[in-house]
Amino acid sequence: MTLHEMSISDIQQALSAGELSAREIARQTLETIAKVNPQINAWTTVTQARMLAEADNIDTLRREKRPLPPLAGVPYAVKNLFDVAGHTTLAGAELFSQRPAAAADGFAVRQLRSAGGLLTGMVNMDAYAYGFTTENSHYGTTRNPHDLTRIAGGSSGGSAAAVAAGLVHFSLGTDTNGSIRVPASLCGIYGLKPTFGRLSRSGSHPFVASLDHIGPFARRVGDLASVYDALQGRDSSEGFQAEHPREQTRPLLDRGLEGLRCAVLGGYFTTWCDAQARDAVARVAKALDVQDELHFPEAELARAAAFIISASEGGNQYLPALRREPERFEPHSRERLLAGAMIPSAWYIQAQRFRAHARQAFKPLFAQADVLIAPATPRSATLAGEQTMEINGQPLPIRASMGMLTQPISFLGLPVTTVPLRTAQGMPIGLQLIAAPFNEQACLRVARVLEESGITDARPAEVAV
Repeated sequence: MTLHEMSISDIQQALSAGELSAREIARQTLETIAKVNPQINAWTTVTQARMLAEADNIDTLRREKRPLPPLAGVPYAVKNLFDVAGHTTLAGAELFSQRPAAAADGFAVRQLRSAGGLLTGMVNMDAYAYGFTTENSHYGTTRNPHDLTRIAGGSSGGSAAAVAAGLVHFSLGTDTNGSIRVPASLCGIYGLKPTFGRLSRSGSHPFVASLDHIGPFARRVGDLASVYDALQGRDSSEGFQAEHPREQTRPLLDRGLEGLRCAVLGGYFTTWCDAQARDAVARVAKALDVQDELHFPEAELARAAAFIISASEGGNQYLPALRREPERFEPHSRERLLAGAMIPSAWYIQAQRFRAHARQAFKPLFAQADVLIAPATPRSATLAGEQTMEINGQPLPIRASMGMLTQPISFLGLPVTTVPLRTAQGMPIGLQLIAAPFNEQACLRVARVLEESGITDARPAEVAV
């Protein structure tokens, strides 16, 4: 079994049995990244020295026959908006390239380090986390490992591509309007956007404070749950974190569908996608014996309100820098941020008020189903550089519209697991499994059932070097 074929549990067993050392895992991983990354452009920084030191720490525990932490020896990467001690936090922007290095790891990175993970480095993203394509004018376009002519999605495109190429076992991303779910869909892997406020964002560069989430990517549902479990923990410095007890989801996966009701989320969600996305929904519905289709009439308004909140908060955050040095902003982002800063405050207030209404309007759906199924993206990955796509007979801008099916859900703050299927042409396309707040275990359990039944397909891409 090769390294990329091993699950987190496989790595744990191999380390404990002395069949593999953490140092060897790190060496193999770094060598493979050096070969493959030039093709996909995922990494902006490789933390080789740190990774080797972390591996040596794990091997010391092994030699001393001390218990290994839950992610011991597992390679991972983080979106380059997470603070990593000794490195500049770029947030995908040339604007931040000269600022001082982070003095300490962010909370999530500390959690993963404590769990024994081996950090390979920081990966590419849309500038400021504002986009769905990871076509970055300063750090380059991250390529989809399944087809290098196509986008990886965004804004956490580097995080998804690194996992999809089999270079790391998991990665960390963020999701404001779809930035975990979109690249997970286009790159053919699992992604988890937890409930808003479930995980601490401390030590990550903000985009929209009232909408930002963090979460993991992986090629296996068990690995996704293990990483999510390691990320949990109370952080007193995070003002948006909810007061909610930790829940270990990994041990719950084997419960299957016991006690869970599933339904398709139709209407807006099955209208604004192509035939292949609808086919993916139908395949999953058939596999789960789903008969019911539910509707959220406020979905389109929820997306519009999410746009207003994102543009307003993002634009006002960067307005001082836009006034001071507009030439340092990427062309893709500058005009959108400026426009957002000009949004009347009354619009923003009304959008936040509507958010409270929309949450209440959505609640009755969970009286009828525990997990809702919807497309994650309107279609599979488009060509890099392409500007528009046709959906529902209308030309839509890709950069803004690839997340049109994810925005209404993150607006509500609901937990979502994205699961990967394949189109008739063999390209990945993902579905959202949506659950009620703090019910991450439900959507993870459904994802596990689909994985075990062979409906989903998260095989790593074979990237020619």
